[in-house]
Parts: sequence; structure tokens; C-alpha cells
Amino acid sequence: MAQQRALPQSKETLLQSYNKRLKDDIKSIMDNFTEIIKTAKIEDETQVSRATQGEQDNYEMHVRAANIVRAGESLMKLVSDLKQFLILNDFPSVNEAIDQRNQQLRALQDECDRKLTALRDEVSIDLYELEEEYYSSSSSLCEANDLPLCEAYWRLDLDSDAADGLTAPLRASPEPSAGPLQAAATTAHSHASGPGPTEHA
Repeated sequence: MAQQRALPQSKETLLQSYNKRLKDDIKSIMDNFTEIIKTAKIEDETQVSRATQGEQDNYEMHVRAANIVRAGESLMKLVSDLKQFLILNDFPSVNEAIDQRNQQLRALQDECDRKLTALRDEVSIDLYELEEEYYSSSSSLCEANDLPLCEAYWRLDLDSDAADGLTAPLRASPEPSAGPLQAAATTAHSHASGPGPTEHA
């Protein structure tokens, strides 16, 4: 509990130091710039010669310009410290930024899901039409209306292979040659089939 009470107190002290630095740097810039403007004013004759007064004014202007530059660099460092303080300690803003990013990503996810769902429906319709077209065309070829796609394909392939196997031996068998044995067999067959001997009375 003591640490939780000390943490806001340290934040308040740090913010007060930032505020003090801001006011001091702005006051330094304004004061040095005002003095530079006053130095640029031409004064009346004094006991110091004009050359000496000019060198003194030139040196004073360089110093005050360096002070202005230093105050500007201090302000830039203050801006960097404030950014770091906000990043490390402004938890509500960080949580809000995280919530906004999560909402954007959820919206993107929902859009992607809708597109994927629509694409799935279109692909399903196209596949259904293709299957209907294939079944209607394959039924006239292999008469397999109730066969699945792969089974109808293999049935058609097997039927064509069987037909090729039956016609191959017929094409491969050579024609018988007409030799002397075949001529003798033909003559014997003609004699056997001709008219027999006539009976004499």
C-alpha cells in the first residue's frame, strides 16, 4: 500500500519538475533575446570607445545566443522526456490504443471469414455441377449410374482391357498354308462325299 501511495507522489513530483524546466527554459530564451535586442541599439557617446563597445556587444550577443540554443535543446529534451513518461505511465491511453487495434483486427477477420464462406459456397456449387455433368456423360458409356467417380472410371478401363485381350489372339494367329497334306485331305474328302459304287443287276 505504501508503494502504491508513493508512486503517484513520484509522478506528481516528476510532473512538477517538468513544469519548472519548461518555465525556466522559456524565460531564459525570452530574457536572452530581449538583451540581444537591447545590445543592438546604438547608444550615445560614452567613456568607452566605439570599437571596444562593439567588441563587448559582439561577445555578449554570442553568449546570449548560446544560452538561447541551450534553452532550446533543453526544451527538446523535455519533449522527449514527456513522451517517454506518457508511454510508460499513461496506461489508459495504451489500453485504448490496444482495444482500437483489436477491433480493427476483428473487423478484418470477420470480413475474411465472409469472403471465404462465399468462396466455399461458389466452389461447392461448381463442383456439384461438374459431378452432375460427369455422371450424366459416363452413364451412357459404361451404364454405371450409381457407381462412384473412381469406380466408374476403373470399370470402363477394365472393360476396354478385356476386349483388347480377346481380340489379340485372333489377330496373332497365322493363316494355314496349303501344302500336299491339305490337298490329299481335300481329295479324300471329295471322294468320301461323292456317289458310291453302283449295284449291278
